[in-house]
Amino acid sequence: MGFLSTHILDTAQGKPAHNVTVRLYSVGEGRSLVKSLLTNADGRTDEQLLSEEEFKLGTWELVFNVADYFSGSALSCDEPPFLDEITLRFTISRNDHYHVPLLVSPWSYSTYRGS
Repeated sequence: MGFLSTHILDTAQGKPAHNVTVRLYSVGEGRSLVKSLLTNADGRTDEQLLSEEEFKLGTWELVFNVADYFSGSALSCDEPPFLDEITLRFTISRNDHYHVPLLVSPWSYSTYRGS
């Protein structure tokens, strides 16, 4: 069975992004909140976003609340922040491990399908 995980790295400060709210939505015939989690000191969630039991094929969205994270950081950020919530929409098309990392600074971000 597959599962879904994430990891957030603060590229501006060179460290994991701690205490970031991550919301997972199922997107199909509507948009439905599946769960909301916080990242730990390693920039990961303590539980899988989708465990083997919850895992299913389809379209999903991850929403990362980075405005609150950068507002509380040592960086001097714009007020209001340039980036607020980052939404990543992706499709799970096979029964596999999907890892969706977010590399983020106060002014940019990138992602990829990790392992």
